[in-house]
Amino acid sequence: MADDRTEHILDAALSAFCQYGYGKTTMQDVARAAGMSRAALYLHFPSKEDLFRAGSRRAHSWALGEVDTALTRQGDVLSRVDAAMAAYFGGLLAQISSSVHGGEVLDASLDVAGDIAGEAHAALVVRLASALHSAEAAGEVQFATSGATAEDIVLLLLAVEDGLKKASADPQLRQQRRALFLRLVHAGIAPLGQPLTEGDAQ
Repeated sequence: MADDRTEHILDAALSAFCQYGYGKTTMQDVARAAGMSRAALYLHFPSKEDLFRAGSRRAHSWALGEVDTALTRQGDVLSRVDAAMAAYFGGLLAQISSSVHGGEVLDASLDVAGDIAGEAHAALVVRLASALHSAEAAGEVQFATSGATAEDIVLLLLAVEDGLKKASADPQLRQQRRALFLRLVHAGIAPLGQPLTEGDAQ
């Protein structure tokens, strides 16, 4: 786990990236935001790329922790999976969504730290699929009728989530469409005759 000094530097770096964008942010900007000399900063991180990658790794690790928390809450499995997805993506976007350079920072995340993002996405799929497997073992859902696997369902949910973000900027509309899709998925994997319980897919 990173020490307090490193955490402070990563916080300062995130603030600088959001203020100036990845391309225009310099190590001097980060050093200034962290209240330290540029030479001292280089002792912790040899380059801006290394600094950004460390911040990306921290952000994805934290987001996956939020996923784990969401999956342990009460409720049907699809509602917990939906909450876990919201926690993951919301956590990653929380600090950059209000920045005018948010889009650039996201692009940099793919260009500079794409492998880190990819590993985290794979870990997210594993966690969500595991929740569905556990629900299947408990008799809450079944996949035999639909011919889909837990992994298929997870990848479909993630693809729909990505599509909804691109299709509309209205969060209420996205939530309504997400809830509709979750009801459709539930209908396809619920044991025969099991109705959607109150509060499911809200």
